[in-house]
Amino acid sequence: MRAGGLAGFGVLLLGAVVSAPLAGQVQVRLGDPSRVTYSELHEGLRDGTPEADSVRAVLGESAPGPLWSRVWRAATGEGAWDDGLLALTRLAELRDRRGMDSVLAWRRRIVDQELPPPPATDLTDLRPGLRAIQLELDRARLGDSAVLADFLSRVGDGYYDHGDAWVVGRLGAGASDSLENRFLAASTQELRVRYLTLMSYSTDPGRIPLLARVFAAPDSFDLPLRAGARASDGLLWIGTCRAVRALLEARAAARQRGTYADPRLGHADLDFLGNDSSVVVSRTGRWLTEWLEVLR
Repeated sequence: MRAGGLAGFGVLLLGAVVSAPLAGQVQVRLGDPSRVTYSELHEGLRDGTPEADSVRAVLGESAPGPLWSRVWRAATGEGAWDDGLLALTRLAELRDRRGMDSVLAWRRRIVDQELPPPPATDLTDLRPGLRAIQLELDRARLGDSAVLADFLSRVGDGYYDHGDAWVVGRLGAGASDSLENRFLAASTQELRVRYLTLMSYSTDPGRIPLLARVFAAPDSFDLPLRAGARASDGLLWIGTCRAVRALLEARAAARQRGTYADPRLGHADLDFLGNDSSVVVSRTGRWLTEWLEVLR
């Protein structure tokens, strides 16, 4: 794969500056008074905790050197693994053109297995972040429209990963509108599931009505019922007061309709809606009604 090109898998990160709310490639958002806190890395992340302080320290760093040091420490087991993933996120946001040499060096280390991974980790999990650095440089050079066109050409074949989903979730150039239109026009259930999953990475509030309808009745879109969980994630990632209220209303509609009544949809000792409630608190640190009281 040509360095700096658009071919292959990737991750796109949007910039976060020290004084702004923080967000990361691994879907971490913190400190935005208009959106819920969200983290797929932490259990119930809350501002003012040691975990939140660690996130702020990494995503608030403005110099590439200390960030690459965090990646090294994570990969060698000397530092926190999650800090290494977040450091790659921040490096991508910084768009340091000199970083491509480090990306290539790290890819070589991973392929050649030069470093033994720390316990319970896999160094290949660093690849999306490394690709993110490359894609941010591509995005700056080629623009959002080129990144979007490249991605859409690969959806039908399934040639994309989490990184591509992040790219589309943050792109302008009408990306979220394109995904919704393709979701509604999809000719197979497999394609509908793909486009729903991709929409769940967008923070565009224009997707709120559709995601709420999908959660209330996935089967009305010829989706498997478990796809409702992806619609819930999408509303949480948008995270505005309107999105939170829409999810509460969609949950009520689903309960009244009996959408998730089948006990086989549950997890452990929880039914589907109970498990979804647990995920909400795990991802955001609060229940939905609590968020309505604090969001601006």
